[in-house]
Amino acid sequence: MRVLYVNHTAEVSGGERSLLSLLGALGTRVEPLLATPDGPLRSAVAPMGIPTRRIVGTAGSLRLHPLHTPLALAELSAASVQVRRAAREHRARVVHANSIRAGVVLGLGRLAPAARVVHVRDCLPPGAVSGATLRLIAATATTVIANSRYTADSVLAAAPRAHVEVLHNPVDLARFDPGRLDQVRARATLGAAGRSELLLGVVAQLSPWKGQDVAIEALGLLRDRGIDAHLLLIGSAKFVARATRFDNEAYVAGLKERVAELNLADRVSWLGEREDVPELLSALDILLLPSREEPFGRAVIEAMALETPVLATDVGGPAEIILDGREGYLLSPGDPSAWADAAQRIHDSPDRGRAMGAAGRRRTESAFTAEQHAEAVLSVYERALARLTA
Repeated sequence: MRVLYVNHTAEVSGGERSLLSLLGALGTRVEPLLATPDGPLRSAVAPMGIPTRRIVGTAGSLRLHPLHTPLALAELSAASVQVRRAAREHRARVVHANSIRAGVVLGLGRLAPAARVVHVRDCLPPGAVSGATLRLIAATATTVIANSRYTADSVLAAAPRAHVEVLHNPVDLARFDPGRLDQVRARATLGAAGRSELLLGVVAQLSPWKGQDVAIEALGLLRDRGIDAHLLLIGSAKFVARATRFDNEAYVAGLKERVAELNLADRVSWLGEREDVPELLSALDILLLPSREEPFGRAVIEAMALETPVLATDVGGPAEIILDGREGYLLSPGDPSAWADAAQRIHDSPDRGRAMGAAGRRRTESAFTAEQHAEAVLSVYERALARLTA
């Protein structure tokens, strides 16, 4: 089956990692072509032997702005022309948009006779532009894939007639395998941080909705209780264009100011973008995901696969992944004291932490393998083609 994959950005974040996992698991069952801007994503697929086609990218926010909105529309329209040409030349039976913006690119062009599959991995904030965006996708996509029931509900709230199927993201169980990693060695590479009594970590882009501020406040509370805790912040302010939704650079500056105010500079490590995420996760005692809301929570299943207990927001997809008290705890995202309390419960009961970690690995093996995800996506393609010809 010839499939054209479309990604609106060259940056590699959670959605792109899921796409890379899917492409690896599909193998020869599809003939893929990836349409994406120049940059890290094109480089990431090169070793896989997957051909690529350059398209115009966009960082435009889905909110009205006198300068940024017209520019974003121009970028999306130009990308639409390029994607239409690529689909025709590739003779694609399916065009799979890997994001909402890529879905808009599909919606702005005619791609007949290909089936259009749009992968929605984010929950848009309420608003006229967001609603119009989702209605455009619903009206032009053959099928919408949502990465959680929570995400699906957000789509259906704006576009009730959308044909939505829920497919959770996969995790690479071979890469995130506790049997191949040594926690002692992983911690040793972190210097003083690795010698802390309780090592916490957040793996996420630095952005207000990801809640690193809550993790910092919880760290301060743990320190005040006499616990030798250290926090790894893994990720960067990846999206910093002026057209993006949040001022991520200002957010990072505020985080650093707060760390200084709390006298936590020696207890917070800013690690930036890392390629050794499995090793870092294996070094942790607990992963934190304190997002204001989380459409899915890829870092959650990666940590679970490595038998690392998880504290995750109770708003969004994590509630579909873990059972509160079994693989970790689900917590209110804006309550640092609750996060400190939960971290202390695991710290004070090592047996509890080990049991949660083992349960997490079992859960990922049963529900989140790349092979299961690839089979499910192929089934979506077949149903989309059947709907197209019905």
